[in-house]
Formats: sequence, C-alpha cells, structure tokens
Amino acid sequence: MPRRAIQVAAPLAVILAIVVVATVLLSTSHSKTKLPGGVQRTAASQGYRGGVVSPVKAAPPISLQDYLGRHVTLRQYRGKVVLVTFLYTHCPDVCPLIASNLKVTLARLGAAAGRVQAIAVSVDPRGDTRTSVADFLRVRGMTGKMEYLVGSAGQLGRVWSAWNVGSQRDASKPDLVAHSALVYGITASGKLVTIYPANFDPADIVHDVPMLAAR
Repeated sequence: MPRRAIQVAAPLAVILAIVVVATVLLSTSHSKTKLPGGVQRTAASQGYRGGVVSPVKAAPPISLQDYLGRHVTLRQYRGKVVLVTFLYTHCPDVCPLIASNLKVTLARLGAAAGRVQAIAVSVDPRGDTRTSVADFLRVRGMTGKMEYLVGSAGQLGRVWSAWNVGSQRDASKPDLVAHSALVYGITASGKLVTIYPANFDPADIVHDVPMLAAR
C-alpha cells in the first residue's frame, strides 16, 4: 500500500474505533436504566412498537401540582392513555426533543389525541418555576396539551424514587441536570406497559395508542 494511503487509513481506523467504543458504551448505559417497580425491559412484542415491560404492573402513583397550582394525579386520567416523562425546562437537548416528539405524536393522532394525556414531571425543583415552565410549553407548542408537574425536592423526590428516575445536578454546570430520559406508556386501566427512548419515532406511539387504550 502506498505510504500516503497508509497515512490516511490510520487516522480513519482510529476514528472508527472511537465511534465503535462510544456506541458500545452508550448502548450499555441505556440497557442499565432502571425502570419503575422493578419491571424489566423486553423487546417489542405483542404487536407493540415500543419496548414492552415485564411483568405488567400498575404504574407508580403520581400526585403533584402542575405549574399553575392545580392538583394532578395519574389516577384521574383513568380511561385515557397516559404518556409520562421526566423533563426540566433548562435542558439543552433531550427534553426539548421529547416535548417536540410528543407534539408531533398528538398531531398525528388527530381526533384520537383526545384519548391521550401527556404528563411531564420536573427533575429540577429549583429551576422549573411557573414562568420557565410556561415558556417551555409555549415555545414547544405544548401549552394545554401537556401537564407539567412541579414541586419541592422532597415532593418530587418521592416520585423519582417510585419511578426509578435519576436526577443529578452537574456540579460544574449547576443549570444542567443528568436524568433518566424515557417516555412511559400507561394503559387506560393504569398499567405501565410500554417504554420509548427520548428519540422515539412518533409513529411508534401513534401505532401503540389504540392497544394501550383497549387494555
């Protein structure tokens, strides 16, 4: 092989190796994400496009105030499919992505969106103020379409614990919070059945909603 070809191939090989290692690390990290109530993630099955959990159990309770001061519980939405996620308003990447994907999901559901309720639980009791939440929902086109629940560290901590959601503030960048980034599909009868990654395809939830509504 000519010397120049060898010189070019070597850096490319290094870059490829880095990409492979990073992919493995990310995959390993994602697979270790804890789920609520000790359930385990399984491959998509039973016709669902989302990951299906096993065993199927009642979703852990949620009882908090939304950013407008109204008391909201998960139980009050029995009869509807509920999509639960955990966000914070100053998040620079994954939270806006989840909110945007949920907006697209509801739009694609059309009239069936009336059978679905999106709920976001804050992972940042200090930064998620009434104003910041209102701005976040307005910018993402989710005002009136998503319940955004807030509270004190103690109130939110109990929900995080029940749902096995990590929330760790970055010591070097206090505005940033490392947290679990999944969307949970709850059936009309209150069972946790499906889970979706932050970068889920809205078409997957649109496909799964009728089955979650019937269960």
